[in-house]
Amino acid sequence: MNIPATAAAWFLPFVLPICFYVAFTDLRSMLIKNHAVIALAVVFAVVGLFLLPPWATEWTTGGVGPITLTLPPYLWQLLHIVVVLFFGILFNAAGVIGAGDAKFLAAASAFVWAGDYMLMTLIATCAMLGAYVTHRLARHTRLRAIAPDWESWDQGKKFPMGFPLGAGLAIYLILGTVSGS
Repeated sequence: MNIPATAAAWFLPFVLPICFYVAFTDLRSMLIKNHAVIALAVVFAVVGLFLLPPWATEWTTGGVGPITLTLPPYLWQLLHIVVVLFFGILFNAAGVIGAGDAKFLAAASAFVWAGDYMLMTLIATCAMLGAYVTHRLARHTRLRAIAPDWESWDQGKKFPMGFPLGAGLAIYLILGTVSGS
């Protein structure tokens, strides 16, 4: 993994409660709250500034499409938010994903290192499949009685994506603390 283990370990205690909250609120009300997304972005902005100080880290050169930039790693990670939010808005306008999902993905993207994109894709895919099967099975068992008023039970084809998105980010950071660079 390319994420530094120390960075993952520092981010994890702040991000994990937000991921649980996002999963819970999306299951309960089919809504990812804006304050949770803002909190996630603020965690990266504040904690990341101390972990990856732009004035003390080596700048790297990379490209965004045809544009070549040289930036410190902290700013590269913040740039992820802008790029993912742009595509999230497009996908939301096309009706592919919800607005809360797009905003959460944008805020979460700052925590994912560029070299870990394929790994994060695998983690997100497994989290989505696991969450979908778990949710669909639970709504047809006695587990539904634990939270009978959750909106996600009766949404037909709609699915609370905050559940697997939060789980995916949490799993990525947990793995990063164990096997990060």
